Amino acid sequence: MSSLQPQRTIDELKELRALTGNADGAQRVAWTDTWATARAWMKEKLAGLPVEYETDEAGNVWVTLRGKSDREMLIGGHIDSVPNGGWLDGCLNVMAGLEVLRRIASEGIPPVTVRLVDWADEEGARFGRSLFGSSACSGTMNPDDLRGLVDKQGIKLVDAIAKFGVNLDTAKQSHKQLKNAAAYLELHIEQGPVLESKNLPLGVVLGTFGVERHAIRFTGQSAHAGSTPMNQRRDAFGAAAKLGLEIREIAKRNGGVCTVGSVVTKPGIVTAVVGQCDITLDQRHMEAAALARMLQEAKDASERFAKEENVSVEWNRIWQIHPILFNPDLIELCDESIRETCGVVHRLPSGPLHDAAEVARAGVPTIMLFVQSLRGLSHAKEEDTKEEHLVLCVEALDRLATKTMKWIQSKN
Repeated sequence: MSSLQPQRTIDELKELRALTGNADGAQRVAWTDTWATARAWMKEKLAGLPVEYETDEAGNVWVTLRGKSDREMLIGGHIDSVPNGGWLDGCLNVMAGLEVLRRIASEGIPPVTVRLVDWADEEGARFGRSLFGSSACSGTMNPDDLRGLVDKQGIKLVDAIAKFGVNLDTAKQSHKQLKNAAAYLELHIEQGPVLESKNLPLGVVLGTFGVERHAIRFTGQSAHAGSTPMNQRRDAFGAAAKLGLEIREIAKRNGGVCTVGSVVTKPGIVTAVVGQCDITLDQRHMEAAALARMLQEAKDASERFAKEENVSVEWNRIWQIHPILFNPDLIELCDESIRETCGVVHRLPSGPLHDAAEVARAGVPTIMLFVQSLRGLSHAKEEDTKEEHLVLCVEALDRLATKTMKWIQSKN
């Protein structure tokens, strides 16, 4: 009889919701008192387990169950949330991982060392920089990019993290935590509608989308809305609007996703032709070549529309990350684990980024599994997953952990 108790995970998630949420949703924003309360609560849940607890230089929490081998299986997640967030995003991974850790610990010393990690500030909700702890640990973080960040209250990131003993200049020393990492597992709600549309509870994640994110500025000439004939206008918004529609066709053609998320016009008054229009473009794809193609097609289209409207266009990259494919062996083990749990499985990419992407970038064999999200909603208080699916995802993660430990042993 397994000592795994998935219902305990559900009960604890509800307990955490009551402790750190309100009528508007979860409030566990990183580097705040509520986040600290959540972590202290989590630490109390470790009572009686034969584990070591530490916080690294980047603010990540590590719970270690020593095994017969120094080789490590990591199970990760994040307890921080966005403001007014859902009750499962992030914390499900940590609490399900804790339940798997309990089950493994109940059976004596495991064959490999098992570690549960709660990554610091996955969401980036307060300062706009996602994956803080995991990118410091993976080594991809550039501290100078973060030094000037401030929140809406004008508080500097460097000051906020200092209250938690974190210093930008030493945060990347957390990389040593990955020294013996042989595999990394992460469970997450899907945050999208694919599994629900297929009426499936669980899915194997193939990897995370590559992302190209750009700021695009069209510059024309502001003029009077009444006295400027249509054929003599240099309408910056006209060009931007055309591009906004064209990127949808580019996405469909190439099998990716493209989004114009922000449009700002100047002078921005009802009686003036738009002289300047700034838009943002987010493009994502699983394949690097297709992502590059989508970007080039968008740039070509922007030049074409700028010419048509007699305006100029300039592009500035905000951010870029290459597609990250998860470990082929672990994809198969995850597929098996889900089939054994619920009989059916679907393989899909992840549109959102996760800490798993940073761990994979560090060269650690990585896998994610998704559990269905009702209505595809996340980052909202309406976020939900059926309780029977939550039970299944804890069971599948547990099976995956057992298979992964054997896989690590076979690699020695």
